[in-house]
Amino acid sequence: MEHRTYPEFSTHYPLLLTTFMKRPVNLYPDQIGVVYRNHVSGEYARFTWLQWYRRTSQLAHALVNKLGIKAGTPGQPGDRVGTMALNTHRHLELYYAVPCIGATLHPINVRLSHEHVIYTIRHAQDKVIFVDDTVMPLLEAIYDQIKDVVQMVVYMSDKPGLPQTRIQNIVTYESLLADQADVYDWPYLHEDTNATLCYTTGTTGQPKGATFTHRQLYLMTLHVMAMQSVSNTPNYDAEGAPGVRLGENAVPMLNTPMFHIHGWGAPFTCVFNAQKIVLPGTFTVQGFCELVEREKVTAVGVVPTVAAMLLEYKDFDKYDLSSLVRVGVGGGALPLGLKSKLEKMLPNFRVSSGYGMTETAPSTIASFVKKHMVDWSKEQLDEVMVKTGLPILGLEIDVVDEHGKSVPHDDQSVGEIVIRGPWVTEQYFKAPERTAEVWYGGWFHTGDIAKVDAEGYIVIADRLKDVIRSGAEMVPTVLLENLISMADFVLEAMVVGVPDPVWGEKPLALVSVRPGYQGNEEDVIAFLTTHGVDTGKITRWMLPKLVAITQDIPKTSVGKYNKKAVREQLEKFLAIAKDVSHHHE
Repeated sequence: MEHRTYPEFSTHYPLLLTTFMKRPVNLYPDQIGVVYRNHVSGEYARFTWLQWYRRTSQLAHALVNKLGIKAGTPGQPGDRVGTMALNTHRHLELYYAVPCIGATLHPINVRLSHEHVIYTIRHAQDKVIFVDDTVMPLLEAIYDQIKDVVQMVVYMSDKPGLPQTRIQNIVTYESLLADQADVYDWPYLHEDTNATLCYTTGTTGQPKGATFTHRQLYLMTLHVMAMQSVSNTPNYDAEGAPGVRLGENAVPMLNTPMFHIHGWGAPFTCVFNAQKIVLPGTFTVQGFCELVEREKVTAVGVVPTVAAMLLEYKDFDKYDLSSLVRVGVGGGALPLGLKSKLEKMLPNFRVSSGYGMTETAPSTIASFVKKHMVDWSKEQLDEVMVKTGLPILGLEIDVVDEHGKSVPHDDQSVGEIVIRGPWVTEQYFKAPERTAEVWYGGWFHTGDIAKVDAEGYIVIADRLKDVIRSGAEMVPTVLLENLISMADFVLEAMVVGVPDPVWGEKPLALVSVRPGYQGNEEDVIAFLTTHGVDTGKITRWMLPKLVAITQDIPKTSVGKYNKKAVREQLEKFLAIAKDVSHHHE
């Protein structure tokens, strides 16, 4: 008699996002799992894990039964469902219902230009779009350019009813869920079924769509959680103090927009960890402070520009932010000056840096203290924690020269970061030529240049396109930005190369001054001379030849410095810049 085995439930058990969703509702059905604060009205909504799960199940039924959303198969993505949404409980429901029925979630970056938003919707061929009430004006503005592609619009609001709109085929989110069963028989999909489609911000040409399967997102989540579990705690860190909540008891606030590279993975790690998730809608400094105080938030992720906004908030001292112990900074280098200024304001606060990109879903590199460093002084550890970091468990990462050879670990030689691993995007959606530009020689080529120190820590030096080529030398702008930001009077600093008839390019520094502080162009150069040139971190010829003091440093849709915008408006910035080249003599 032949005995059947069940590889589909053993050796080939599929790695699905469904597994993440089921865990908290099985363990903690009656505990508050999701807290949402409407950033416009200030009203709160709270859901137990069971309530959130039931709503997600109702949404799954509605997607299939009412909207006709079809599942995909490996290599053939299911129907694309676009979201024009902020960090709300409804967006978190979509994050699970859409992929877990086998369809593809396309979180649309609503801060892109109208042209790029239209392009991503048309390129993805979104069948349905779910839109927040606050984002509705954007959809109204572009509707004529997408109405031949999008078959249905679902309106999401805390207020009942539909708004006055010329958009046809529109229903409310809550009416869509209302008559649906709150239990769903989730399919055991093939783990290589596509789950999400995330577009780059399109700083060079049109945005590119990176595809990710359930298996990829599952493995990224698992490895990120493993990385957190093996992280060594420095001796000065408050994380081991009584009353500090970590692990399942951590309270993360999802600051990074969920339309930006999976909200840095938080919707996956936080649900799987069954942590109480705090959703702020969108970031405001006051909202951030209120939510941290009220919900006792322990962990957040921010871009450096958001961290700078906290620094300049005049009512910062009015709030009890002592629960906050861990802050991850990504989307740009973490300047040591910014880290030390924030930690001075909040003694329990520990800031660390990391690196990722749309095509890596995004987790790749994180600052991490090695076990022999835990007793180092705070000053030494700070120097480590502002480095971009070490590869996250499970990834192969190298820094290579133009011949594909690994650069020496001398903290000087620069090369391009290349990556391979289970959650690096396999290809750009419907763009084989653009895939070939980044995937060759068995590695994904990031276009970011870095150096590596003797301990193996990677430090981002620049984007290839942002390096200033002055004479025969290369000036990494990130190094100058980090040095300038250490000055007490500096809030933000950006350095770009501008054309020069003799040198080819010369550095222009854009600097904003912290509220309540004084500082001018000469002060910037004096600080760089003392803390950069005199300490051997930079040479005198690297000093900016032009400095502009301005509160108007351009940012991208996700808060990164927008150097492309500076180049496009160069005359405007050159007009306010002061020539400080005499300091080079």
